[in-house]
Amino acid sequence: MSDYDYDLFVIGAGSGGVRAARLAAQLGKRVAIAEEYRVGGTCVIRGCVPKKLLVYGSRYGAEIEDAKPFGWSYSDLAFDWSTLIHNVQREVDRLNGVYTRTLENNGVERFLTRATVDGPHSVRLGDRDTPVTAEYILVATGSAPAFPSIPGTEHFISSNECFKFEALPQSIVILGAGYIGMEFASIFAGFGVDVTVVHRGEQILRGFDNDLCDMVAEALRDRGVDLRMCTNITSVEKDGDGYRVALTDGDCLRASSVMAAIGRTPNTKGLGLEAAGVELGDNGKVVVNAYSKSSVDSIYAVGDVTDRANLTPVAIREGTAFVETVFEDRPKAMDYSFIPTAVFTEPEIGTVGLTEEDARKNHAVDVYKTSFRPMRATISGRGEQVFMKLIVDVETDKVLGLHMVGPDAAEIVQMAAIPLRLGATKADFDATMALHPSMAEEFVTLRQKWEPPTPIKGSDAAA
Repeated sequence: MSDYDYDLFVIGAGSGGVRAARLAAQLGKRVAIAEEYRVGGTCVIRGCVPKKLLVYGSRYGAEIEDAKPFGWSYSDLAFDWSTLIHNVQREVDRLNGVYTRTLENNGVERFLTRATVDGPHSVRLGDRDTPVTAEYILVATGSAPAFPSIPGTEHFISSNECFKFEALPQSIVILGAGYIGMEFASIFAGFGVDVTVVHRGEQILRGFDNDLCDMVAEALRDRGVDLRMCTNITSVEKDGDGYRVALTDGDCLRASSVMAAIGRTPNTKGLGLEAAGVELGDNGKVVVNAYSKSSVDSIYAVGDVTDRANLTPVAIREGTAFVETVFEDRPKAMDYSFIPTAVFTEPEIGTVGLTEEDARKNHAVDVYKTSFRPMRATISGRGEQVFMKLIVDVETDKVLGLHMVGPDAAEIVQMAAIPLRLGATKADFDATMALHPSMAEEFVTLRQKWEPPTPIKGSDAAA
């Protein structure tokens, strides 16, 4: 029997922390977990899951309109925000219960209070004076929304508060054009809110393939979203029932609500990590090795708090690898290649592998891409386009990147991630029989290489 109170103490009951706690407990380890808010973490309580439900809700209006040319008729169509948000919160409550029962059924002791690190093997709980001890401590506290340091920053909401609106705002200004900002811009636009996005960069969705960014930006503008690029917010002031938002380009906007979507910060402030000898990065992240171990041998960290690949499935995989490494004597280093990613805008993005820009840094590549009108739009009349793209290594013929914009892009790319991870070649794609009629079949029927346009030179360029 160990001299410690627990074999493992987990701080943070999000997806990564719960997975690690459950698996360790199933191995017969004495496990405890502390959570100061609600079991389930950001993804389940105030992130991916409720956001995706809002995405569904925001799309129904256009889809119902699309049904008319297919012969469906209706009357008295109306939208009620309170019904949707109530049902979303009900589902969040259900999932909170599922995660809680998972811990209970596996014998994990739960502490619904704040916990801090008191030493390499010691954890202090907010509701008691005496610390508890553990052979290993796993930090899985996730991240929190970041806010700008400008006058009036207290007036900003984050994505967290979007799930608490009692009524939809008439208008909203969103600072930031990353995936969170663009998803909420798309959601609010689908509900008829007047949306303005302010971003200091030249294009939305930094880090994604340029073709995808260009297409989604154009589609959002077509839906009425005002994208203000190459500018920033200098101040926010209360103005009656709304806010005055001043920009660096001299313009001034008025909005019912102002949202910050400029990124997230690892949740390490006040956790006592530095005092325990844990190295933190410039943004507060826990610095870990390939096995999620911190600079202190007994303290590990997984998920967004390490600022590696900040996605829920990654946190879950990291939690699993931690248990395999520490408690099963099967060291498991994480592999962050070929992680499929989605952006639930309208239209939707699905992507896996390298962007064209990144691929060209180290490879000679062939590019295959196509854009077409989806079949349903030929009847509905909606002006939408699907875009698909393959990045292929010239030397090995391996597919380095696969990208899509359009309906069900996330579902298609999830399955495409399997052959890419296995090293599939363009010849493998070409040899795969198409499923017709489908959008996904285009990925196995692309034959024509894309060639960049020849630059115009000399007198022709001036003509």
